Amino acid sequence: MANGVLEQKTENVFEEKIIQVNRVSKKTKGGNKIGFSVLMVVGDKKGRVGVGLGKAPDVSLAIKKGIAIAKKHLISVPIVKDTIPFRIDIKSGAAKILLKPAPKGSGVIAGGAVRSVVTAAGIENISSKVLGTKNQASNVYATLEALTKIAQRYKNLEER
Repeated sequence: MANGVLEQKTENVFEEKIIQVNRVSKKTKGGNKIGFSVLMVVGDKKGRVGVGLGKAPDVSLAIKKGIAIAKKHLISVPIVKDTIPFRIDIKSGAAKILLKPAPKGSGVIAGGAVRSVVTAAGIENISSKVLGTKNQASNVYATLEALTKIAQRYKNLEER
């Protein structure tokens, strides 16, 4: 507290990663209206991760919106010995993703979009393969769906 003013420190505990920036345009009577869409991944490296798609006329506004949306839609991922508890093979649209637990010291063996999501979640050892489309956005959403399914199954196993 300095001079009667309460200083509030807001530490950014989330790691933010831009996956894709798209420039889009709409044909109008007055000409072309240009906008941007940005796909963001946000995670705290402690098991929480989210994805958000921000759309705005400016890139910086789209990034802020993407971060806000991702923070609203966070999911919790179970991490057992720095990896996922079991193997999962998921198909979401054209994206097909395989996630496998890896032994300690293996590191993140994953390509582009999958790597961004699992590192933001805090998974240190994982092996993955993108079998379907190479579309970054589809692969991010498929990876998030796979992690959600892992969380649901792990919760059910713990309840037994």
